[in-house]
Amino acid sequence: MKLYSAALSGHSHRARLFLSLIGVGFETVEIDLAARQQKTPEYLAINPFGQVPVLDDNGFVVTDSNAILVYLAKKFDRRDWLPDDAGTAARIQKWLSVAAGEIARGPAAARLITVFKAALPAEETIGRAHAALMLIEAELERSAFLVGKKPTIADVALYSYISSAPEGNVDLSTYPRIKAWLASIEALPGFIPFQKTKIGLAA
Repeated sequence: MKLYSAALSGHSHRARLFLSLIGVGFETVEIDLAARQQKTPEYLAINPFGQVPVLDDNGFVVTDSNAILVYLAKKFDRRDWLPDDAGTAARIQKWLSVAAGEIARGPAAARLITVFKAALPAEETIGRAHAALMLIEAELERSAFLVGKKPTIADVALYSYISSAPEGNVDLSTYPRIKAWLASIEALPGFIPFQKTKIGLAA
């Protein structure tokens, strides 16, 4: 199993994190985003969207980090991370959509400004990040993890960019439940950290 990824990509980290949490060995192929290796003809032949990560499972290629989480949970029959019952599956899907929506446009985008010099409006982006974090903080009042008492792929999908939010000048100090949730994920067997960047509030 081969994972094309980039160390500073939160999307890549969520895939690497889940592989590690479920104890699946994999080969990492590092893609140099600064050199735009993801836009070369060779890489576009693997993923026409020109994004990381990409999972190559003996020739079966899965693009999109959330799709990779679902694929791995199903392939290895990890119902503890992706239960079969309709209600839980729907709740998990909601959070995967949040990861691709509110988190991508909020904490992830704020970090793009500082780490990758993206030309985005900082104040507006940070505001979106806090709007999403307030909703997540309220959700965590009900349970230790996003979907009940145990972690699921929903938690993996949101972890990377929320944990690195301070790098994008998004302050987590007023979110005690989120901080406890992050610590709970970091205490899981097999956890691997997201590479830190000393920038923004993390400087």
